[in-house]
Amino acid sequence: MTSLRIVMAQINPIVGDIEGNTNKIIATIETAVSRHDPQVILFPELVVTGYPPEDLLLRSSLTHRVERALQRIASQAPNCYVIVGYPRSIDNDLFNAAGVFFGGKLVNEYHKQCLPNYRVFDEKRYFKEGRHTLVMDIFGVPTAISICEDVWEDAPTAGAKAEGAQLMLNLSASPFHAGKQIEREALLAQRAWQGGMPVVYCNLVGGQDELVFDGASMAVSAEGELIARSPAYVEYISCVNASWDGRRLRFDDGEVSDLRPVLEDIYETLVLGVRDYVNKNGFKGVVLGLSGGIDSALTLAVAVDALGAERVEAVMMPFRYTASMSMEDAQSQANVQGVSYKVMSIEAMYDSFMVALSDEFEGMSADKTEENLQARCRGVLLMAISNKKGYLVLTTGNKSEVAVGYSTLYGDMAGGFDVLKDVSKMRVFELARYRNTVSPVIPQRVIDRPPSAELAPDQKDQDSLPPYDILDQVLERYIECDESAETIIAAGYDREMVYRILRLVDLNEYKRRQAPIGTRITERGFGRDRRYPITQKWLIGD
Repeated sequence: MTSLRIVMAQINPIVGDIEGNTNKIIATIETAVSRHDPQVILFPELVVTGYPPEDLLLRSSLTHRVERALQRIASQAPNCYVIVGYPRSIDNDLFNAAGVFFGGKLVNEYHKQCLPNYRVFDEKRYFKEGRHTLVMDIFGVPTAISICEDVWEDAPTAGAKAEGAQLMLNLSASPFHAGKQIEREALLAQRAWQGGMPVVYCNLVGGQDELVFDGASMAVSAEGELIARSPAYVEYISCVNASWDGRRLRFDDGEVSDLRPVLEDIYETLVLGVRDYVNKNGFKGVVLGLSGGIDSALTLAVAVDALGAERVEAVMMPFRYTASMSMEDAQSQANVQGVSYKVMSIEAMYDSFMVALSDEFEGMSADKTEENLQARCRGVLLMAISNKKGYLVLTTGNKSEVAVGYSTLYGDMAGGFDVLKDVSKMRVFELARYRNTVSPVIPQRVIDRPPSAELAPDQKDQDSLPPYDILDQVLERYIECDESAETIIAAGYDREMVYRILRLVDLNEYKRRQAPIGTRITERGFGRDRRYPITQKWLIGD
């Protein structure tokens, strides 16, 4: 009977920082060896470059930078197998590769066979498909190597089984969306059953622009039973122990971290997305407009949880239409969360603009222009603070507003990162209530009162929009499910309302192209997921 100790090294690289990522890989190897004395250390997909490296893969210096990194990694693998992901150039073709290092050298290499080219993935732009299965002897165990999408398709597992594999090691970079972990666990169980072999899966962790990789690396038995699950959202080294009798590999029970409820998962995804975007891009902190409304209240809570109160500044920018309760609630939340808080009226600024525009606007009645000017005054103040202090401006628009254009270009859309960009309005309420169960930071009155932009007297969002519970249902069907207007109407929704909503979505594509990015939490966010032309005449009824 042979024992096999396999470490899942779930780490958080920075895209493009090949030297820094290599240092992290080497430090992780040293820690894993000192703690567990493993025979195998498994890292995530493309961990040397970070994922996704996008057009950095087209840089001419990529090959020799990666080669230097691999030489350093090889030197750290004298007595155990170290498996890492990186891009490999061969005869002007680029492959998504996994290298197996042992005895101070590269002893084998696998090229990813299934290249995802949907939703946020466009690997066929960069990589060639691998053509060969890799099954190799690792301390007597016939072991297959695969990379991420390979386990989402049937063929690689079938090929590994045909070549006698008794263990599958999978390097992954699987981004989060709500419910994704349940999908992964069901998938790995299915592959284990299909191949008649255990699967050890090491997933990337960390935020990369709009994507968040949540970790939760896993091992499942040949019967599909979950043996180990690493904690989500943190770097983590976990070890699973197995016994090999010459015919079958059996795992001991491992550490299984708790599976979080969906709302908690989403909230932690938003927190990690903000933390890594701010820190990896070198911002000193963040600043946001705190209006007394629910969107900015939730954004502030996420920012403080991500960065700490000392790196967050909130600014209330009242105008003549700002309700006293908005002032009170903003002050209350800022006090509870301990952030730097300023009040800067936009009255004088707005009046100056109106004087400057008086000749241009002579004889014209007030309309949305004056409302948008209020928002743009606020945007100017926040961007000035950003420039002076080196803070990132967090915008506060939710997915429902972004979808229908209920926002102002160069106003409340001015900033660098929109925390709630992929969070529908109804989910904003759910997340606010969830966050208050952890500790009460958002005033209950903010959650209870009807939403308002407060750009006109007694204004309510539902003066301009359908009720959010209905709006969000229609938006989900159109944006995330790609249903046509007639399909949505057939499901029981009002015809006139549906056509109006869908028309607003299409008309406001130009705004979304100029909007800041934000963390993706659904299967169809605005950004990498959904690429619609601005200029188009598609008939939305079909």
